[in-house]
Amino acid sequence: MQDLIKRLIGKKSPSGDESKAASSSRGRGTPLDIRKLVAPLALAGTIAVAALFGFQTVQAFLTNRASANIDSVSTALKQQLAGYISEQQQALAEALVHPEIERYFGSPDAGDAARALSAVQEKMPQVQDIRFVGADVLGEIGLDIGSFGYANAEMLLNAARLGAPAPAQVHGVRSTQRELVLVNPVTIDGRIAGFALAKLPYLPVREVFLGPSHGGLKIALVQGESRGAEAVIEGSMQTGMTSTAVPGTMMRIAVAPATPLIVLGPSGVISNGLLTAMALAIAVLITLWRKNPELLERLLHRQSEASVGTVAERAVEEAKLAAQKAVNKAAGAGRPAAPPQQTPEPRVPQRTVAVDHSIFRAYDIRGIVGQTLNEAIAKLLGQAIGSENRARGHKTILVGRDGRLSGPSLSDALISGLVESGCDVIDIGIVATPVLYFGTYDLSAGSGVMVTGSHNPPEYNGFKIMLGGETLAEQDIQALYARIAEQRLDSGQGALTQMDIVENYIERISSDIQLETPLKVVIDCGNGSPGAIATRLFESIGCEVVPLYCDVDGTFPNHHPDPSDPHNLQDLIVSVKQLKADIGLAFDGDGDRLGVVTPSGNIIYPDRLLMAFARDVLVRAPGATVIYDVKCTGHLAGVILGHGGSPIMWKTGHSLIKRKMKETQAELAGEMSGHFFFKERWYGFDDGMYAGCRLLEILSGDGRDADEFFAELPQGVSTPELKVPMAEGDHYRFMDRFRDRCKFDGARITTIDGVRADWPDGWGLLRCSNTTPSLVMRFDADNNEALIRIQSLFKSQILALDAKLLLPF
Repeated sequence: MQDLIKRLIGKKSPSGDESKAASSSRGRGTPLDIRKLVAPLALAGTIAVAALFGFQTVQAFLTNRASANIDSVSTALKQQLAGYISEQQQALAEALVHPEIERYFGSPDAGDAARALSAVQEKMPQVQDIRFVGADVLGEIGLDIGSFGYANAEMLLNAARLGAPAPAQVHGVRSTQRELVLVNPVTIDGRIAGFALAKLPYLPVREVFLGPSHGGLKIALVQGESRGAEAVIEGSMQTGMTSTAVPGTMMRIAVAPATPLIVLGPSGVISNGLLTAMALAIAVLITLWRKNPELLERLLHRQSEASVGTVAERAVEEAKLAAQKAVNKAAGAGRPAAPPQQTPEPRVPQRTVAVDHSIFRAYDIRGIVGQTLNEAIAKLLGQAIGSENRARGHKTILVGRDGRLSGPSLSDALISGLVESGCDVIDIGIVATPVLYFGTYDLSAGSGVMVTGSHNPPEYNGFKIMLGGETLAEQDIQALYARIAEQRLDSGQGALTQMDIVENYIERISSDIQLETPLKVVIDCGNGSPGAIATRLFESIGCEVVPLYCDVDGTFPNHHPDPSDPHNLQDLIVSVKQLKADIGLAFDGDGDRLGVVTPSGNIIYPDRLLMAFARDVLVRAPGATVIYDVKCTGHLAGVILGHGGSPIMWKTGHSLIKRKMKETQAELAGEMSGHFFFKERWYGFDDGMYAGCRLLEILSGDGRDADEFFAELPQGVSTPELKVPMAEGDHYRFMDRFRDRCKFDGARITTIDGVRADWPDGWGLLRCSNTTPSLVMRFDADNNEALIRIQSLFKSQILALDAKLLLPF
């Protein structure tokens, strides 16, 4: 430090002779010594740097203060927009009660339509145009959506399904001719005679949105279901924005703090404040040096001596400890101790283990034991995961495993790598994956790794990873491979403890859920890890439980633990019927997925289960966002909208859904595979057992049997997931070709995950599985004819690319 300051200011204490010589030199008019300007310039520069970082500190502080207002600003904007839309829909409903409207639906000729429009404009002069459609919306639209307008058709179909106003939309978003569009049912003599599609000026919507003070926040008004595919109405979408749905519309309000003006360095308040303090401290040191160099030299010299002493003392202590360890080790081995040697800094040895990149999948790590996965790879993964955990500021991490035969050895190897990376590990033994997720919250650890092959065959195993409350997916998974490949692995010595948290999990659920009336439940765990806990859990909430295949057996001797395959539910169906049970529940191999069977033996697919969950959650969380994946039925969005929620379609994958939930602050999500994510009253992770408890709570309070309850939910004709096995990697290459070449006339195409084509009467999907090398298809329609037509369209285009594929339809 002393040498640094001397070099910085380039100044020495002048002796008496030197002073005289300098004075004489100045008197003779010799050039000024540039070194004498260094100290003032350094002082001025340091003060300037302190001012810069001080300014940035203020900027960061103001940004943080604005961030605290995000929720209040977002709520205020949402309420004002929702209020305006509600007023317009109510005004339209009142304007449609008119004799001319009744006459139009009695004889819809052109003259009556004009008079009907005039009648509406008497009460709502702001209506620019209106279109009337009969009660059979699908029949009037037909398949000619192109000329009718897909956005118009979608709104009319939504209103027809709901029997209520469709969520309002802004049309012409990407043009200058924007309009607010409302669709209301026309009710005559207590029945819906048709629908009115009214177009209103957009400008009032803009004024309502931009009117209130935004407190220095960046705001945007967008429309659509998924990030990246939404249309921006006002403002601009930016990274880090959080969005909230506007009830009664397809619009969302996105808010983010304004970016602070940062010229140099970090953007945080604390970091800028520290840099400001450091710059000021250096300025003070320079000032002291100029005024009294001898005093500062003495202070620096004293500090240097103290520092050297501290380092030396520490070195002695470390040497003593190293020597003592060597003595103890030698004494334990019965031989004289070798003299202590200097111990080098710990380094991670060079790794020669070959790691197959293919096991690093979209939302977990998964491979075949003995081929692409073994103990050596598991240990490397442990060290990579531990290194990443520490890089994110965490040290403690939980480890659990399912009941697979390879679980103990892979878990031990994983733990060894985690401990070697310097992480403290809590081993919770054989548990269902949701119990591990619960433990990361209950123990405030934030991080956990589950050793599980999920619903895959017995020879598979893998790792689901949560770090700091975030389930790793996509690039974060690939980053672990990069750590291993580049040998960026930490070395340390963590601690290992064992803990049983199952009772905590059961107590947490049973303290919140208790059935109003007891239900008889058959539970099929498929010999997976949920079998160790399921019976106790469901008995604790008031069920009479009949266990089926609840002994944990990693060979899965009875059937494959995958409730999404109807073949795996046949034993459950027979048991429910014979035992006259109220419901049958099935779980996958690690308990994060749910399957349901009614007393009559009907399988309730997960997208219809999500309808029931959404109706229940939206009672307590009106206007909440509900996320579903691309494999779910087209009826689901209508149910969510009809109960005041905001639907978002998103990519398949538990990690991707959880990330989207955080981004949108959703209260509920679900996948066609049977993953359900409750944020309302729970933690937001996927939990098949908890979802089963919530379903029983709903049925117990409803009073009807399960068949009657589900009969009132919309249901079309649909297929389960249809899979076409392929060689590893071939399914991705095929999907790329299909996405580039497919063409579906009259359909709305969604490509956020594979290719989904939606028509007014149904839809089809082709995507890649991210857990096994296969193509996945699903089809859903209003009737058999539409289903066959859509399947034929997909089949012809799939076989045009590869005629040798054996399609299951």
